[in-house]
Amino acid sequence: MKYIGISLFLLAIALSTGTALGQSTKAITSKKKLTDEQLLNLVERQTFQYFWDGAEPNSGLARERYHIDGDYPLNDKNVVATGAAGFGVMAIIAAIDRHYITRQAGFKRLQKAINFLEKADRFHGAWPHWMYGETGKVKPFGANDDGGDLVETAYLAQGLLCVRQYFRNGNTAEKQLATRIDKLWKEIDWNWYRNGDKNVLYWHWSPRVGWKMNFAVTGYNECLIMYIMAASSPTHGVPAQVYHEGWARKGGIDTNIKVYGYPIRLKHNGSPGNVGPLFWAQYSYLGLSPKGLTDRYANYWIENQNHTLIHRAYCIDNPKRFKGYGTDCWGLTASYSVNGYAGHSPTEDLGVISPTAAFASYPYTPAYSLKMMRHLYEDLGDKVWGKYGFYDAFSETDNWYPKRYLGIDQGPIAVMIENGRSGLLWNLFMSCPEVKTGLKKLDFKSPYLK
Repeated sequence: MKYIGISLFLLAIALSTGTALGQSTKAITSKKKLTDEQLLNLVERQTFQYFWDGAEPNSGLARERYHIDGDYPLNDKNVVATGAAGFGVMAIIAAIDRHYITRQAGFKRLQKAINFLEKADRFHGAWPHWMYGETGKVKPFGANDDGGDLVETAYLAQGLLCVRQYFRNGNTAEKQLATRIDKLWKEIDWNWYRNGDKNVLYWHWSPRVGWKMNFAVTGYNECLIMYIMAASSPTHGVPAQVYHEGWARKGGIDTNIKVYGYPIRLKHNGSPGNVGPLFWAQYSYLGLSPKGLTDRYANYWIENQNHTLIHRAYCIDNPKRFKGYGTDCWGLTASYSVNGYAGHSPTEDLGVISPTAAFASYPYTPAYSLKMMRHLYEDLGDKVWGKYGFYDAFSETDNWYPKRYLGIDQGPIAVMIENGRSGLLWNLFMSCPEVKTGLKKLDFKSPYLK
């Protein structure tokens, strides 16, 4: 019966989007007979639905979370997550390009999203971490976190620039949308978030408590894209010293270790002698292409690939002897956990596997990511697979299989699978002239800069 359910779901997608049922879709009737390309297409397409059918209805943007059981202890079903919204608009661009939806339908949804973002709360141009989907007003992320969130804003801006580039040479309405996005991007005051012209960027600012959060962002973690965007801004840009003295800690970001035989050059925050959760190798690189990307601190393709391979090697080694870990089941990242939420990594291993960790690593480890994808899809099936793709996390050790999704984890799956297949979002983001200028300012090298 579960195979029939999946087939009916695909039929519903085709009918609702006007997409014809072609040969590749008809072939997806048995879990055991998918080619690699069909499996990738199915996972990308079904994960995209989180940002389409599963979007918050008023804004058209990504929900923070979606629970199949309908249980929302924090009453936050319609809360928009700014970072996930950025990932989601990128997934919509990929869906247009893959003909999962029509260009017209995708454009209308993105137009709706921009209408919302123009009216939503902003703080010196930066959006908050969470917004109420019905109103666009800030929903506090914490007691003193009720203003601008520069990291989440960077994720959103990364996605919006991809949308701008996709539509900039389109019809009149599409060009107008690109212009409106350009205005939003140029209104983000990255320089304000230096907290008085310090040579570092601060994560938060609140009109109520000012800089009380006092979170200066230094590397290495998931925030590289924030510094790239800040350096690239044509209106409120920051000087190169902010990157080198703040993010890179005057060279303190440099290390030279090997974990499971794989070298790491960037010192991971909070993970001495080891590596952090895998989203650090993903969130900043949904648009920023790590292919051939280097600066004085690292080769980012090698760094991210090794980060991924270390996670896989750790799960194969499985020092805590958790059930299910191995060559077909690996990858630890921030996600739901058996007891709440956790930033899973080799130094914080709780026996929880988060599918996004391996699947959003597809560009770095295509064969290994596909092998895990096939194992989960064919062997664990409906325990881990639902209407918006793979559920957020599971634990075979604890027999824990919640049917719940997080937008910040679904987005990288769809976007990075597309990048691994076509490079679409990388090509769009790296085509931005101001991004090229920003990267050159920071002394990056990239094939896109030639």
